[in-house]
Amino acid sequence: MADLSRYPEKLREVLEIFAENPGERNQMLIEYSDQFQGVPERIATRPYPQSNQVPHCESDSYVFVEPIEEGAGGPPRLKFYFAVENPFGVSARALSAILDATISGLPADEIANMPIEDIVPTLFGKNISMGKGQGLLSIAAVVKRLAQRYTTPHVA
Repeated sequence: MADLSRYPEKLREVLEIFAENPGERNQMLIEYSDQFQGVPERIATRPYPQSNQVPHCESDSYVFVEPIEEGAGGPPRLKFYFAVENPFGVSARALSAILDATISGLPADEIANMPIEDIVPTLFGKNISMGKGQGLLSIAAVVKRLAQRYTTPHVA
């Protein structure tokens, strides 16, 4: 089993549940996919900006971020929003719902510093196709990259 100790608490708990229950993986992913909520129109409308598109994602996914609370001199807490344009993108919707439920609201630095390499194999299994795996990993990578933008001091 992968070392999940470096993940934010809620995400770590979900990853541990998936790691401990591989026989229930598909059902759990479908349940998360059913919980997916697309990006609200106040954040973005179709056609979504290409700058928010997830590279290599077969499900034509997009990630958006909004700072929701400034810390006392530190990085803000972030809320993530996702769009999955492929109506058959169950895996992308499931991952997006998991990320939203577990990391939205956390400080930017906590998200920016989390590892991402174990998320996809833990949630989807090691036999996931290379194309799908790369696209799903790209969703996590975009989330991390967006969070990093809020941790870097801006130079005037």
